[in-house]
Amino acid sequence: MMPPSTTPTVGEARAHEGGHGYGLVLFASILLVVVGCFNVIYGIAAIANSHVFVANAHFVFANQKTWGWITLIIGILQLLAAAGVLAGNQAARWFAVALVGLNAIDMMFFIPAQPFWALYGLCAYGSRGNLEAA
Repeated sequence: MMPPSTTPTVGEARAHEGGHGYGLVLFASILLVVVGCFNVIYGIAAIANSHVFVANAHFVFANQKTWGWITLIIGILQLLAAAGVLAGNQAARWFAVALVGLNAIDMMFFIPAQPFWALYGLCAYGSRGNLEAA
């Protein structure tokens, strides 16, 4: 005789949750929309060779226009993932997690074009207290 399973079924898990955590999901979705909008704007500006970025920046891989296209595509995908997360799609949630990781890598390669944004992020959010809280 096998012992009863301790893993709840989908219906039991949803009944147990009772809506807890919805605020965090909403917050994450809105944050994903904001980041996606910024990435779309950055991508368009980089593709158009805007004067917002550092002139004659040396990139490790490709050039500013290439990274602009990559950032634009990531931004559009982030907006789609945010819509999916708001709709409650679990695949969209994991897709959003993957996109956030890709976005972090994308921004590291984009540092030569916008070094002051990178410095701001490191100074404002790189404190020991913030790192220990995570």
